[in-house]
Amino acid sequence: MFSDGQGFSIFPLKVLYAFTQLSTEGPLQASVSVSSRNFKKAVDRNRIKRQLREVYRLQRGDLSQQIAEVNKQLALFFIYTGKELPGYNDLLGKMKKTLSRLQDIVANNQKID
Repeated sequence: MFSDGQGFSIFPLKVLYAFTQLSTEGPLQASVSVSSRNFKKAVDRNRIKRQLREVYRLQRGDLSQQIAEVNKQLALFFIYTGKELPGYNDLLGKMKKTLSRLQDIVANNQKID
């Protein structure tokens, strides 16, 4: 994904994504990362990762349906690039913008293929 994938950034999230053929794992695969350079304590990194996974889980429904209709699989990698502990509502809003942009990308990719 890092070499062949594409990406974009909506601060404080950087998103890398790659389209693949549908396999048995389902239409969406997601992963989350937080740099130990910005957050020295594992407690802080784990909290951010937990919050990111939760806001993604709550809002992934529309994207998942859209990907399933295209009969492809989308692999996502979220990287938190901020330097301060985020609030839950901040992450919720940023994830909503991120998934909306991914839906636009999927719609445009469908027209190209």
